[in-house]
Amino acid sequence: MDSEMRSIGEMARDSGLGVSALRFYDRAGVLVPAWVDPVSGYRWYRPEQLGEARLLAGLRRTGMPLADVRLVLAGWSGADTELVRGLLTAHLRRLERGLSDARSEFSTIRALLDHRESPMTSPIAPPVRLTVSAPELAAALDAVRFAAGTDPELPMLGGVLFDVEGGDLRVVATDRYRMAVARTDTEGYDGPRVQAVVPSPLADAVRALLDDDANAALLTVDGDRITLEAGDRQAAGRRLDHDFPDYRRLVHLPAGRRALVDVPAFRRAVEAGPVVRSEPREQAGECAQDGASRVLSVLRPSTDGAVAVCREDDDSQDRVAVDREYLLQALHAGARDKLILEFGAPRAPLAVRRTDSETDFSLLMPVHLEN
Repeated sequence: MDSEMRSIGEMARDSGLGVSALRFYDRAGVLVPAWVDPVSGYRWYRPEQLGEARLLAGLRRTGMPLADVRLVLAGWSGADTELVRGLLTAHLRRLERGLSDARSEFSTIRALLDHRESPMTSPIAPPVRLTVSAPELAAALDAVRFAAGTDPELPMLGGVLFDVEGGDLRVVATDRYRMAVARTDTEGYDGPRVQAVVPSPLADAVRALLDDDANAALLTVDGDRITLEAGDRQAAGRRLDHDFPDYRRLVHLPAGRRALVDVPAFRRAVEAGPVVRSEPREQAGECAQDGASRVLSVLRPSTDGAVAVCREDDDSQDRVAVDREYLLQALHAGARDKLILEFGAPRAPLAVRRTDSETDFSLLMPVHLEN
């Protein structure tokens, strides 16, 4: 026997694995001794096995499943660093999901404990947890964030509505003068409809998390608290304690006249085209905030499917005037080279729709022009 061989006791002392653990990993075929005394059954290890034993001790402390431990050690001994990194990343994600689940369960238990100590209080609803595609949620937030309100007199509009129902997550924002809606699929929740208004700063923090490489994000609504986890990062805060307006009545507007526009060309036409300055108004549905005049673009659909940016003196009955800045923001948020403009009744909102989705759109309230 090589004089440099380590006994099982020495290996236990130097590696951080107990003697019983070394025996277990020998029987499991994970870390097999270099030599076993046929008479005493005593185990002996080569000096180079110490590194594997220390690695094994670290993996054991993280709770990695034995099957994955075998693969890590095989990759380690074969210098397959890609395999090892992949297994470590997968296990870390399992741990993160487990920690998130544990936090949610502890939150539920604490709520039950509070209810037990104060039985006259209302029953606590369990947390709602669901998984969404991180890239799709990022795109949805990009499509609606521009429409969120900033008026302190209307705090219920100062955020983005997260509306969960039937496997769908709709995100909605409005400041009364425009509204934007986008939808993405969810997994893991099939309960009753849940709505939460996410304050704009928290919505921005959530969006920032989604810039990372995470493919999926975990959304949790627990009482008045909202948490989104993507990878190893988290954004959390309290939702707004206000009811969001019923946006659904505007989702199913009567079909109007549709025109397909090339967004870059149409944007240039809007930026360079004629404008109208509106006087401050108090009429409902008109773009008059803070008593300031607005710069408007007057649009008119033509019979050939085009949209013209026309002058104020255009007396066409189907012209629509909208805030130019809002229109440009809606075109940018649409994130497509081709978008559909839908013109409804004379006082109906102008809809900006994507060609590949009927559920993602913006609405711009028209401004009345004096004839």
